[in-house]
Amino acid sequence: MAIQAPDVTRVVEPDGTVDERTVPDLTESAATDLYRLQVLARTFDEKAVKLHRQGRIGTYAPLQGQEAAQVGAAFALSADDYCFPTYRDHAMYLTRGLELEDVLVYLLGEGNYVDREDPEGLRTFPPTIPIATQLPHAVGTSMAADYRGDDCASLVSFGDGATSEGDFHEGMNVAGVFDAPTVFFCQNNQWAISVPRERQTASATIAQKADAYGFEGVRVDGNDVLAVYGAVRDALDAAKAGEGPRLIEAVTYRRGAHTTTDDPSKYRDDDEVEEWQRRDPLERTRDYLEAAHDWSDDDERELREWADDRVAEAVVNVEDRTGTDVDDIFEHVYARTPETLRRQRRRVVDEPEVDR
Repeated sequence: MAIQAPDVTRVVEPDGTVDERTVPDLTESAATDLYRLQVLARTFDEKAVKLHRQGRIGTYAPLQGQEAAQVGAAFALSADDYCFPTYRDHAMYLTRGLELEDVLVYLLGEGNYVDREDPEGLRTFPPTIPIATQLPHAVGTSMAADYRGDDCASLVSFGDGATSEGDFHEGMNVAGVFDAPTVFFCQNNQWAISVPRERQTASATIAQKADAYGFEGVRVDGNDVLAVYGAVRDALDAAKAGEGPRLIEAVTYRRGAHTTTDDPSKYRDDDEVEEWQRRDPLERTRDYLEAAHDWSDDDERELREWADDRVAEAVVNVEDRTGTDVDDIFEHVYARTPETLRRQRRRVVDEPEVDR
């Protein structure tokens, strides 16, 4: 029988109360930025789902409910740290300074977030679609940086489903053996598509899996942006100080579908979703700002209007671009295009019209 999972670490309680002794050292401006980025991510996420329904972007992986986990983790990174996000981590990219247009261009199939003209300056990598393959990459990158004497670490993000993949265990094992300065950041959102967490592992927690590889595991409330920020910042500091890797399990919830091609009503009930809605990460952060920094209704209204305008502007900017040619889908793979691809090309409409 599995051991009962221990409580998670948090700073802001679900009811909004705060233990000031646990609050990370953040300026008012930084605390406000943590909320601003979450609101921007939520606004973008809601718009992206609509864009997919209208046929204006491809398959999309919603992040609603995971804003605090993504923003808090990425906010703790220094400019020199390496970041290996996964396909749902749109808020991580925004927190790392990429523009909304960059995210939309990727969703339109025209980009991958990487500035190919400055490979030496690459610190935030493209999203990885195959599950868990980015973990060994992050470990290797952090080991190389350590060998060079660079003052940096790697953060690699993944979901609970990735812990069932071989790359997870291989990456953790190598990191433990060689004391790689790597922070493994698991967003445990309770569901790997339709597979619940309890079918992924008999362990009481994901954090405790670090024990098998010789380093520390931490379990944190993934809906508490301050707790996530503090846990990741401490792990990065420890890694850079030569204390080796750390595994952080951010306990959160995917409130939307796995992707826009998924129907979560087939495998989970409304009561579960409603329970997690009451733990909304944005409301938790706003409660903190109201209590600690006199956040007002006017501040809230101004922020929401800014987020709406910024998302609308980004959509217009990207859709006004010339874009790629249909032929680009079929080029750059084979020296001589096979007949199967030529037949597919003939079936593609050159200039499809989309109702808006």
